Amino acid sequence: MTIHKAGFKIILVFLLVLILVNVALYFIIPNSTFVLRTFLFVSAALFLFVLNFFRSPKREGFLHNNAIIAPADGKIVTIEEVDEPEVLKGKAIQVSIFMSVLNVHINWFPVNGVVKFFKHHTGNFMAAWLPKSSTENERTTTAIETTNGEVIVVRQVAGAMAKRIDSYVVENEKCEQGKQLGFIKFGSRVDLYLPLDTRIDVKLDQKVKGKQTVIGWFEE
Repeated sequence: MTIHKAGFKIILVFLLVLILVNVALYFIIPNSTFVLRTFLFVSAALFLFVLNFFRSPKREGFLHNNAIIAPADGKIVTIEEVDEPEVLKGKAIQVSIFMSVLNVHINWFPVNGVVKFFKHHTGNFMAAWLPKSSTENERTTTAIETTNGEVIVVRQVAGAMAKRIDSYVVENEKCEQGKQLGFIKFGSRVDLYLPLDTRIDVKLDQKVKGKQTVIGWFEE
């Protein structure tokens, strides 16, 4: 287990703030041992929470050219047929994964292919489990043409706490299944838009693990 690069600056700043606050309290109320120890304990707990959020686990991925692999850790909150107007401009199967603050927040490429489209959208920061968050929240849209000719869309959506989406996508470059696509900070979701004939292997409320759980299979 290591710390993800997306967290280096935040962790350092947070640690410095906690140190300064604890030192200030020591000089303001030097004789209040209970208060100082209590705040020190709370500070340590908060720091460990933030540190845990930016963890980057080492894990082997499931690789298969016809499989769509989970792009994130979390819980399946949507499986439905929808219109995807931005890229596909037609019907698709939407599969959405909600990530709580306790999940790993790295995102991975679910398929092999070439990035044909990428766009970052500014927006709101409503709760990520709400359906409207897919179209109204801060988000990125990535369209991938797979090696078997299918086109899928991966959408990173910021949640109520998430104020920044890091994306490592480069338009017109190849992408590899299981490689890092990006990182969303402090609670969010990832939407997949898949061809209608995709065989979906997950169910609502199922917990999935990025790089390892098979979301579905392309029609052979």
